[in-house]
Amino acid sequence: MDNILSIVTFIPAVAAAILALFLRGEDEAAQRNAKYVALFATSITFLVSLGIYFEFDPANTGFQFVEEAEWLIGLKYKMGVDGISVLFVMLTTFVMPLTILASWNVRSRVKEYMIAFLLLETLMLGVFMALDLVLFYLFFEAGLIPMFLIIGIWGGANRIYASFKFFLYTFLGSVLMLVAMVAMFADAGTTDIETLMTHTFASNSFDVLGIHVVGGMQTLMFLAFFASFAVKMPMWPVHTWLPDAHVQAPTAGSVVLAAILLKMGGYGFLRFSLPMFPVGSEVMTDLVLWMSAIAIVYTSLVALVQDDMKKLIAYSSVAHMGFVTMGIFSANQQGIDGAIFQMLSHGFISAALFLIVGVIYDRMHTRDISAYGGLVIRMPAYALVFMFFTMGNVGLPGTSGFVGEFLTLMGAFQKNTWVAAIATTGVIFSACYALWLYRRVVFGDMIKAGLKTITDMSMRERVIFAPLVVMTILLGVYPAVVTDIIGPSTEALVANFNQSLAAADLTPATQTVSH
Repeated sequence: MDNILSIVTFIPAVAAAILALFLRGEDEAAQRNAKYVALFATSITFLVSLGIYFEFDPANTGFQFVEEAEWLIGLKYKMGVDGISVLFVMLTTFVMPLTILASWNVRSRVKEYMIAFLLLETLMLGVFMALDLVLFYLFFEAGLIPMFLIIGIWGGANRIYASFKFFLYTFLGSVLMLVAMVAMFADAGTTDIETLMTHTFASNSFDVLGIHVVGGMQTLMFLAFFASFAVKMPMWPVHTWLPDAHVQAPTAGSVVLAAILLKMGGYGFLRFSLPMFPVGSEVMTDLVLWMSAIAIVYTSLVALVQDDMKKLIAYSSVAHMGFVTMGIFSANQQGIDGAIFQMLSHGFISAALFLIVGVIYDRMHTRDISAYGGLVIRMPAYALVFMFFTMGNVGLPGTSGFVGEFLTLMGAFQKNTWVAAIATTGVIFSACYALWLYRRVVFGDMIKAGLKTITDMSMRERVIFAPLVVMTILLGVYPAVVTDIIGPSTEALVANFNQSLAAADLTPATQTVSH
């Protein structure tokens, strides 16, 4: 199909325009229509995106389905996907219909709520498909606006603080990226991402303000992009906006934030940092690896002492993203394969965990762990689903969580054995906080009077969880469904990375593990 990427990207935006122009009123019928339009649009987007998945050729390591046109004032509109980005497109289109279904109980400003999520889907898809620097930046930054509104309007009691903190952290990090993009255009004479990936930026060391910059311009550009992507992941120590945003966001907002928005940082490292600034990436590798190890251990320990379920899962997300950055900057096949796999797996498992919190929050209107206990008595189906995704979050073999963590640790072990050893303790800590949360919420005596009439999951809620369960098991028992698609592209990325380091007379600091 011609222009399939643009069609997939802009179906939600067209639906948002239809809602904005033609739907009037706040009565129950208007609210129901807004929900149905949003559900229909996101479902159609997913179905059309399947055409991308089935027509994609994994053996081709270049960009496919490329669309190109002249844009405003000489700028280009260029879209395409490769083995690294195509599955993030699929993750986005897969999660969004479930997000709309999870929002079925929203009663306030329903039309505007659905418009915000539809526009957010278009902007997120644009990030994963854009092949022009300016286009990427516009999609990347514009995505802040709908999420800012979702948290600020439909969030909790402290939503204004959380929404501004989210916006300022992510926006300020991206300002440096914009400066680096201008420098890239000045150096390469193009904003075409495909061309920039083959362009060699200067890596000669120099002194600035008395500081010796190893890797020269590449290191400075790497740091500028790193400032944006590290906040987006988020990496320790710039992660503090995430727990606040998650706690205050509505359930659907937390799902999108965890499942998709956080992945933009990891995708950025893979699309820009490693291929365009290989020398800068290698120079900064040790710092990033240790930051990742600290994030895994520190945020896991912080999760152990949380009283709020959402905040606990938010810190868990930071820890799991630590495995992602560790895998990416191992800069080897296992590490990068594992990082992408971990991002996709986390997209399903974290989305499910936030939906699990949403199920009981809708009934009891509290996320305080101490307010629950003994839910297995009244909610056996809920307890079963909660247990399944708790096991996935811990990384139980047979679930997708195991494959991603195992591959990233394999990759990290080849790069830095100490980092891998410390990160491995995070697997143990994750079992501690996840199982302790489950124990306090689901087991024990049902002593709270309000819980004695609580009802189990409705059919709508079961329908939401079913595809997430299927994907978590499928990726756990048959990881080739992901690795076969991403493998050739990550292999080419690693080969080009090592070739660039060799050309710069810089050997990767890979430890050789004797067998």
